[in-house]
Amino acid sequence: MGCWRIPGPMLALLLLLCPPPSPACPAACRCSPAEVDCSERGLREVPWSLSTNTSTLWLGYNFITVLGLYSFPPLPGLRLLSLVHNRLELIHSQALLGLGALQELDLSHNHLTVLTPETFLPLTSLTTLNLGSNRLGELDPGVPSALPQLQALLLQDNPWVCSCGILPLWRWLSHNREKVREKSLLFCRVPEQLNNYPIMAFGDESFRQCQETLLSPQSYITFFIIGPLSFIASIFFCTFMGSLVVFFHSLRRESHCWRRPL
Repeated sequence: MGCWRIPGPMLALLLLLCPPPSPACPAACRCSPAEVDCSERGLREVPWSLSTNTSTLWLGYNFITVLGLYSFPPLPGLRLLSLVHNRLELIHSQALLGLGALQELDLSHNHLTVLTPETFLPLTSLTTLNLGSNRLGELDPGVPSALPQLQALLLQDNPWVCSCGILPLWRWLSHNREKVREKSLLFCRVPEQLNNYPIMAFGDESFRQCQETLLSPQSYITFFIIGPLSFIASIFFCTFMGSLVVFFHSLRRESHCWRRPL
């Protein structure tokens, strides 16, 4: 039997008329061009079968508890990511790799207690970060500082612990008031006597005792190095001085022996 051959121009025309199929939409989601809506689907993890052209991803009102390493497929065009009303407790330090184009990240209404600056380093284009309604008692100021394009940070409705540990965050907030939305809604939860006291109402004098007692990391390193060295040096010094005393005492006894009359 002969083989059917399609002329080159005809093949090109067929390819134009029948473009290759677009990536499949995750079964639990609703998709439109560049937007994927996976809200309220009972998901426990991020769907992997997402188009690389996705620019908006809605994952709110699910049961996601952890964003681990490789939680997201490569999404170089993603601009908005919403994870509101999940059960997020942990975000891996490299969970957001590959999301460098992200401009808005909503992590509000979750169970986050600790965040590290390393987690946010890949988000070089992020302008808005919502951390409201979590369980944050403290926040490393390195988190917002890791976002060079940050314009809006939301932190309201967190159980802030107003002790010396919050001093670094208070300093960052004081110098970046224009970036903090709803800053009047930042209240202390602990200790009890400061419950509902506005964080932004503190002044330098409020942290005077903390500033007198807090040491820099370099100071702690110096103490850890000098402490053992000084202890060892003191042992050598005491040994040396003891040896000298014994030596001179021996010389004195020998001189007395030589001076005895025959």
